[in-house]
Amino acid sequence: MESVYIETSVVSYLVARPPAGTLAQQWHVWTQDWWRLRQPRFECVVSAEVLREAAAGTPELSRQRLAALSTLAVLRRTPTVDELTEAFLSTGALPAKAKADALHLAVATSHRVDYLLTWNMKHLANAEILRRLRPAADQRGYLLPVVCTPLQLMGEIEYED
Repeated sequence: MESVYIETSVVSYLVARPPAGTLAQQWHVWTQDWWRLRQPRFECVVSAEVLREAAAGTPELSRQRLAALSTLAVLRRTPTVDELTEAFLSTGALPAKAKADALHLAVATSHRVDYLLTWNMKHLANAEILRRLRPAADQRGYLLPVVCTPLQLMGEIEYED
């Protein structure tokens, strides 16, 4: 079974209540569709960083985010994770303020997760950045996971009309 690292933005859109007719509302719908239709087909995992970020914010939404994540395995933070995080940041592809994003990618990479699911296109689902980060993983004997959005990992789902 393939594995998917669930980054915080995914669970945030899963429980969000964005205004109708907005892009955020469409991401919410696609995330709910993915969670319902595709999530059971993968071994989904998170990190302590995802749980920390999901716990922040509005108490009711925080509770919902943590409940959605409660059955997922939590990957450990290891010295390799910390080394990869620093290696990703040292490439200059990510700003220092994106250390949490580098950490998400490092956890998924070091644990050899197949996919990293995210709506963060600024720092994670960003082809230019990933191209610059790939050599840092390769030099340490790791492959980056496929970083994608729920829409991109939807697979062949037939929707009812």
